[in-house]
Amino acid sequence: MDRVLFKGARLIDPASRTDETADVLVVDGLVQDVGKKLTSSDAEIIDCDGAVIAPGLVDPHVHLREPGREDEETVASGSAAAACGGFTAICAMPNTDPVCDNATVAEKIASRGRAAGLVEVLPAGAITKGLLGEELASIGEMTVSSARVRLFTDDGRGVQDSRLLRRAMEYIKGFDAVCAEHCEEETLSHAGQMNEGEFSSMLGLKGIPSEAEEIALARDLALAHLTGVKFHALHVSTAGAVELIRAAKARGARVTAEVTPHHLVLTDAELVGYDTNYKVNPPLRSSADVEALRVGLADGTIDAIATDHAPHSSEEKETEFEQAPPGMLGLETSLAVVLTEIVGAGVITLPEMVERMSTGPSRVLGLGGHGGPVTPGEPANLVVFDPQGQWTVDPSRFASLSANSPWIGRKLKGAVLHTVFQGRLTLRDGELMQGALV
Repeated sequence: MDRVLFKGARLIDPASRTDETADVLVVDGLVQDVGKKLTSSDAEIIDCDGAVIAPGLVDPHVHLREPGREDEETVASGSAAAACGGFTAICAMPNTDPVCDNATVAEKIASRGRAAGLVEVLPAGAITKGLLGEELASIGEMTVSSARVRLFTDDGRGVQDSRLLRRAMEYIKGFDAVCAEHCEEETLSHAGQMNEGEFSSMLGLKGIPSEAEEIALARDLALAHLTGVKFHALHVSTAGAVELIRAAKARGARVTAEVTPHHLVLTDAELVGYDTNYKVNPPLRSSADVEALRVGLADGTIDAIATDHAPHSSEEKETEFEQAPPGMLGLETSLAVVLTEIVGAGVITLPEMVERMSTGPSRVLGLGGHGGPVTPGEPANLVVFDPQGQWTVDPSRFASLSANSPWIGRKLKGAVLHTVFQGRLTLRDGELMQGALV
């Protein structure tokens, strides 16, 4: 389809500060016109009355598992899950096998994303070779490769060696890229299974104290200030971390931060049943931490909502709690979870949600063509969703190859109707377009 006219939607576009009823005409991959009562004799018309049209969602933190664990997810299936969730761009973490620590792996991931053609897949590069924390990865090589790597992280592990991390930050700054850290002081978190507190004592599980995140984050922020690098804090989970980021921003540091839907909604009380779908890293924290994260999201301390989409096979998750890997799915449920639990609770408004899930993450990644503005001449990367549409989470309908979601069986409000990537409908009426899943 070369010409599509979306009629009568509520256009929410934070980049242009627009929130009004409007029609959007898409022609040959670009937004051609935005206005009221638009007409086009040769465009297909899609009625969007009662729906929201917005810049496509952007996720700065996903795990696609390819190469290495294609049984859990592939670039193609992860791209399909992203399209179903309303995303038009995702950043794939480097903890694959082999690790994405060189241009060859990065280019393979980017190429698989282009072949799938459902979303823009941006590979993140590792900071250290093999994620071992011992030697810098081929950072310069990855930034100038065809993959255009713009974010570097050893996600899953924080770089423990402060001297090495300082060198990495100085090098990353030279390429005007982003240094993103999984903030964890591993001597404190060692062998921990969940948040340290009342429920870890009750359940007999070794706890991970909040200080494991906060000590690592304080060091990282100090090094970011020293080097001047763009620094991004991954999946912030504690009240103390929010305060550290707020203070760093007040000092004028080049700092951004993200939070996941599950850390905004769920607490460590969920683990009473030993359900491994609630096991994540960083762990689900206390209700006080959840409240602090919500305040940080609302006041702009936290810039982005990221899924940390982490597929795992049922064999891995259906085991003893201590042996199960951390992580849960997020791409296909994040919009609805945020609409139901965060917007629905009055924590942020609908336009603020779009900003935190599209415009803000795009800004974190320095990503052009996504996150708006929805204005003539701009790439048509869009999402149309019904904020009142109710649905029940059913893993049999997931595009993801895995099903490790804590939301299964829950009724959520907020249904993605259409996703438009580069002017093409990749999702229509809630269904992947025929041939979309490669």
